[in-house]
Amino acid sequence: MTYGASLTASQVRGSRLYAALFSLVLSKFDPEDAHHLGALVIRAVGNTVFRSVKAGATRASVSDQVQTLGLHFDSPFGVAAGFDKDATLVAGLGALGFGHIEVGTLTAVAQPGNPRPRLFRLVSDRAVINRMGFNNGGAAAAVPRLTKLRTQKNRPVIGVNIGKSRVVAVEDATADYLVSTRLLAPVADYLVVNVSSPNTPGLRGLQELDQLEPLLTAVKAECGSTPLLVKISPDLTNDEVVRISKLVVRLGLAGIIATNTTLSRDGLNASQAAVELAGVGGLSGAPLAARSLEVLTVIRTVVPAEMCVISVGGVENAADVQVRLDAGATLVQGYTAFIYRGPTWAWQINRGLARIRAVR
Repeated sequence: MTYGASLTASQVRGSRLYAALFSLVLSKFDPEDAHHLGALVIRAVGNTVFRSVKAGATRASVSDQVQTLGLHFDSPFGVAAGFDKDATLVAGLGALGFGHIEVGTLTAVAQPGNPRPRLFRLVSDRAVINRMGFNNGGAAAAVPRLTKLRTQKNRPVIGVNIGKSRVVAVEDATADYLVSTRLLAPVADYLVVNVSSPNTPGLRGLQELDQLEPLLTAVKAECGSTPLLVKISPDLTNDEVVRISKLVVRLGLAGIIATNTTLSRDGLNASQAAVELAGVGGLSGAPLAARSLEVLTVIRTVVPAEMCVISVGGVENAADVQVRLDAGATLVQGYTAFIYRGPTWAWQINRGLARIRAVR
């Protein structure tokens, strides 16, 4: 079924207005500076007064609500890790209509990340290349914010994504993850082990089963009743995806998040010069859509129907989200299209999903 006509006239006008603003103003800013500017607006939306007004306008329909991980999600659509690295934007993002916010990636040791510039737009591809390097204030610093957030009424579900500290050797990764687990599992609605970012040296090697199994076993034992998921790379082969999926089932994890950013540069519209100027890092956005969907379908051939599978990578509109849900995703996340579609993005998707389901 085709879902193309899922936007109302007002949504189209809003999208065009933001597109003009992006073209004339925001695109002139360094991408990371533009993100910080947008964060100021999102924090303002998270103010109690704005939140109560905005939430009523952006809330998903009852038919879009999801029960999974022992949790209630007002919408199947949420924000992927990387947007709110330190749990400072949760209230505002929830007010904008996202059903869950995955904060982080948080590390046991606070770290500045890689040198700037480290975030690059490929506008013609509706894509981004980043080599942020898990810049964050550390797990311990996030605990008070997460604790306070959990007391708020009508808040979105809060996932917490954890990664390896850069200063920690790969052979000591498990102990490092356990520090973050002990701090963050008690204040997270669900916890995610990130072993798939391409921007921390040696991290992706932890996806090898001989390293991944003891890591996930140790974290699962430490996180108690908090649901545990693992986030995987799109650059794995399908056979590797199958093996990891079987491991997740055998260990009794709550689910899988597929996928992180890719190292591939295949099929881009951007010039070779622009791609080379951006340099190394993970590619996200529209070019990742096909592979992300493929990984989702592979996972669903292995894991039980009730297991939570969160699909992320290249979704831009309600039609894209519905395709992922139809392919077996329990929830869907986005990030890059937020840059190109603006603050009404989640609202557009929630309204679009309701329209799609109304004609089914």
